[in-house]
Parts: sequence; C-alpha cells; structure tokens
Amino acid sequence: MQELYLGARKVTEEVKKAVVGKDQAIELIMAAVLARGHVLIEDIPGVGKTTMALAFARAMGIEEKRVQFTPDVLPADLTGFSMYRKETGQFVYQPGAVMCNLLLADEINRTSPKTQSALLEVMEERTVTVDGITRKTGEPFTVIATENPEGSAGTQLLPESQLDRFMICLSMGYPTVEEEVEILKRRKEGSPVETVTRVLSGPLVLAMQEAVEQVFIHDAVYRYMAELAKATRNQELLQAGISPRGTVALAAMSRAWAWMSGRGYVIPDDVREVFFSTAGHRIRLSTRAKVSHVKPEDVLGQVLEEVKAPSARKQ
Repeated sequence: MQELYLGARKVTEEVKKAVVGKDQAIELIMAAVLARGHVLIEDIPGVGKTTMALAFARAMGIEEKRVQFTPDVLPADLTGFSMYRKETGQFVYQPGAVMCNLLLADEINRTSPKTQSALLEVMEERTVTVDGITRKTGEPFTVIATENPEGSAGTQLLPESQLDRFMICLSMGYPTVEEEVEILKRRKEGSPVETVTRVLSGPLVLAMQEAVEQVFIHDAVYRYMAELAKATRNQELLQAGISPRGTVALAAMSRAWAWMSGRGYVIPDDVREVFFSTAGHRIRLSTRAKVSHVKPEDVLGQVLEEVKAPSARKQ
C-alpha cells in the first residue's frame, strides 16, 4: 500500500516539473484519475491546460491519444468505424481515438454537439458500440478535456448530460509574476513536458484505483454528502442542484482525497476539499443569481456554511 501511495506522490511531483504554481489543480486531477473519473479544465488558451494533461499521461506511463476538436471532427474519429476489406470480403474495425488509456480532448466545446455526444457512452461505461458491436476501451481509461470559456469565438456550450459525466471541473488561472518568470526560465530548456519521466504503469494505476475504492466512509459522512446535495437542490439562487451522479462523484473524490492524504477513511474535511470542483459544473444559477452577478462558488460556499458537518465523536 505504501508503494502505491508513494507512486501517486511521484506522479504529482513529475507533473509539477512541467506545470508551475498549480499544485491544487494537480492534486485534484490526480485524485480524479484515482477515482476513475474524467476531468474538464476550463480556461482561456495558453495557461497550460494541454501541458497538464500531457504531463500526467507521460508520468503515469499510459497510452495517450490527443484529439484537437474542431467543427469538422466526426463521431467516427472518436469511436472508430468499420472498413470493408476487398481481399477478405469482410468489414474490419478501425479503432478510434478513445481506444487508449488517456484521451486528451483539446478544446472540446469547439466541435459539434453530435461529435460531443459520441463521448457519452465511453465516458460512462468505458465502451464504444460500432455497427452493433460493443468494445471496451483500455484500462485504466480517463478523459481529460479542455474547453475555452463560454462566449469565446467558435465555441458552444456542452450539453448538461456531458458536463455531468465529468467528475471534476477546474480552472487553471493566470500565474503570478514569480510563477511566470519560472515558466520563462523553464521554456529556455525546451518543452517542459520533456522533463517529465515515467514513474508508473497501467497495472499500477489500476492497483491504485482499486485501493482507493477500499477507503471507508462512515454513514454519518455519507449523510453529510447527501445533505449537501439536497441543500443545492433547495437553494433559491440555483435553478438546478447536484444530481445523484454528482453525489456519487463526490463520494469517489472524497475517497481518493483521503487516500492521497494517507488515510483509509474519509473525514468531512475531505468532502469539503473536493466539493467545489465536483459540484461547480453541475449546478445552474437562477435568473436572479445571474442578474445579481452571483458566482457558483459563492452559492456553494454558502451551502457548506449552512450544512453542519458530522463531528468526529459521532463517527
């Protein structure tokens, strides 16, 4: 178990060689991978979203494929297609981009809704169905998608059904002056991703995911998660709260965060640490909130204050 825990820490340390000053984001993405989840990184171009994803793939030593989403990308480019072979008289399956361990979906909100929907099955079930035949993706399998902010030229909103399939959504943000100076220094040596070395393998990642699933959650903490979800559904500033799939994601992320903290059990602090990244993209602000310029994180912060966490004594 200690070897697996150290392996996770080695991955985050390697990624930090390529990504400067985004330690919290790196930890959250690592937790999402361990929880068998998918990651959506929303931010303006040029802040290191793609570098982050490539660094994780390189450090974990898993097969990675990258798709630059544009309006002309077709669903078959992702799921694959059957091609007729004249010499054999049979149709042969040609694998698509999703047949890998880590799919980097770059600028996912620049492609058509039809192409975006091609990812729904594979993100939920880790399978693709082509011509009535269902095939499994690689194991482990994670999608790390990047998107430009709402209103950016050439983009369109992701459907809510797809947003809900991302375990977490986070933003990179601009670096500080000191961090940007460090970025410039590292760029002098070439691409920062090239400095990342492989410290894991696919089987080890699977073993880590299985270890995370064994992390214990007390009934009181389960109830705390459910109460948080209920509070978002009853919040007057929200048009829609967290879905049951979101609550499941909250539990999975809490397990992963606890495991990365060296514990075999979840405490309320774990839930609070991952709450914003797990719930932020699953809620919809009401018209009143939008007019008042209320931000999703403001509402979620209010929910955390209102819902009382269980005490250690009760656990």
